[in-house]
Amino acid sequence: MNNFIWDSERKNRTAIAEAVFCEGKSNSDLQAIVEHNLAAKSPLLMTRLSSEQWLALKPDIRQQLDYESVSKTAIANLSPIEKFNKQVCIVCAGTSDMAVATEAQRTLLFNAIEAPVIADVGVAGLWRLLDKIETIRQYKIIIAAAGMEGALFSVLAGLVSAPVIAVPTAVGYGVSAGGQAALSSSLSSCSPGIVTVNINNGFGAAAAAVKILRQFS
Repeated sequence: MNNFIWDSERKNRTAIAEAVFCEGKSNSDLQAIVEHNLAAKSPLLMTRLSSEQWLALKPDIRQQLDYESVSKTAIANLSPIEKFNKQVCIVCAGTSDMAVATEAQRTLLFNAIEAPVIADVGVAGLWRLLDKIETIRQYKIIIAAAGMEGALFSVLAGLVSAPVIAVPTAVGYGVSAGGQAALSSSLSSCSPGIVTVNINNGFGAAAAAVKILRQFS
């Protein structure tokens, strides 16, 4: 017996197709969800899919999925890239933020939008951000991922005209408190034009960018 009810009309209602949050799901439910979508030939995005869960899927099923281990995402039946290509970029403070940044990138790809990741431009070496700032300024929406004190959000928003979607990450120690310091920094920034999603929520940041872009399509 399957324990899921697939929301096939979600994209029509919300512009974002249903994705599968895999953490906590049983292997049998994941197998059934994948088989359902492959049979329907519908696009499928699986997030927070651990390597153990990935390996628990049947080999023939794994062959039909594009699994990316850093972001812990899997995609099937990818849609063609849309005209929104080159309108979103993802900026992250350090390579420790890459899992979250890549989750955002893969979510955008699932929604037919290609977005580059500009990595390791945290403010501890401010020249690195300034060296990339003209490239970053070319994009209409910027997703920024940062942990520690989250200073990247304020600095970046003070240098660009595009809205910045801040993704606090649980990178750091001590008072960084699992991303709480970066979250507070993004919410209390004096730089206007920052909107914030939950800690480590690369998926949510990408979904927000998709919804914004599709208002103008």
